[in-house]
Formats: sequence, structure tokens, C-alpha cells
Amino acid sequence: MDIDWFGQSCFRLREGNFIIITDPYDKSIGYNLPRLRADIVTISHDAPGHANAAAIKGDPKVLMRPGEYEVKGVFLTGIQTWRGAGVAGEAKEENTVFVFEFGELTVCHLGDLARVMTQAQVESMPSVDILLVPVGGGGALDADKAAEVISQLEPSIVIPMHYRTDAVTLKLDPLSKFLKEMGVTEQAPQESLRVTKSTLPQETQVVVLECKQG
Repeated sequence: MDIDWFGQSCFRLREGNFIIITDPYDKSIGYNLPRLRADIVTISHDAPGHANAAAIKGDPKVLMRPGEYEVKGVFLTGIQTWRGAGVAGEAKEENTVFVFEFGELTVCHLGDLARVMTQAQVESMPSVDILLVPVGGGGALDADKAAEVISQLEPSIVIPMHYRTDAVTLKLDPLSKFLKEMGVTEQAPQESLRVTKSTLPQETQVVVLECKQG
């Protein structure tokens, strides 16, 4: 599998010619989405930074809700969670976590998950190989909550998303805060990640990806 990051929560997961795009955004958040094609587009919640499925070519199947899906032999599970920290007066918004059983690998995209997962939610998920996790706050997990969710799910590879960059206009924490929380030294971003079941690390490893722009 090849994994590329296009900023915010938007990734391309590619296995052969089959492509999944997660949370495509519009220009209002500062990033410039390249021209992308997909077989499946997943939308964690209806917001400009996550729900621009119309920008994706190839007449993809668009998934936005919790449930179990099969598209061309790829199995996906949408799990209902919530955005917002749960403080008094804050609106409660739905967020769908998507789990992809994609070839030999299981990938989990947390969308804008903002709270540590419940035991029931964790138990509803298969073993996660690769976790795509928000780390910059701004309505989603911040560094310490992200680290807690990682300890719940125990993935082999963690790829951070939804954090401050030079391009994004949203108020988010920098990646360095999360890396410090995880006890990881700052690293040069990888252009792309190519991974197979046999190359998964024995212990959880943080992989930072370069943000590709159009």
C-alpha cells in the first residue's frame, strides 16, 4: 500500500489501481487540493475542511455515515463518534471514524475525533495496523488525547494529521507538540509511505508525511 498526505485530514490510500481518498477539503482552509481520482471517498463530517467530495474525479462511491460497506472487495466500517470536547455549552457534532480492510492491511482514519474512545468503540474495531490521527486540536484530538487514543488502539504505524502548517488558515497546534508528547525527535517528512504487512514495525512508530499540494 502507498499512502500520501495532502494536508489537514486528506490522504490517498492506494493498493494497485484501487484508490481511497479521505476527507477532501475546499480552498477555504488554505490548502490547494491537487486533481485526484478515487474509487471511494470517505467523509468524516460535513465541514469545508473535510467534505469536498465533488473535487474528486472518477465517479467514486462517497461514504459519510456509520455502517458496514464493501466496495470492489474492499471492506469498510464507519463508527459513530463525536466532535467537540464535551464542555458545557459546546455543540455535539457527529464524526465518523472509518476503518479500511485494504489488502492485507487495516487502516483507521479518525476524522475529527475529539474525545478518547470508549471501550465499546475500541472493541468494535479490528486490530489496526496504520492509524491516521488528528493531533493539533481545533475541534479534534490534541497532542495528549491523541497519545491516549494511540495507546488504546496500539497500531504499528501512526501518521499524524490535522495540525498547523504554513498553509492552513485554521488555528491548530504544531506537530512538534505531538512529537514531544510521544517522545519522538523531530524528523524530516517522508514524501510517501509504502508499506506491506511484512514491513510493519514491531513497536508503534510515528511516520510524518510531506504535505503534497496542487
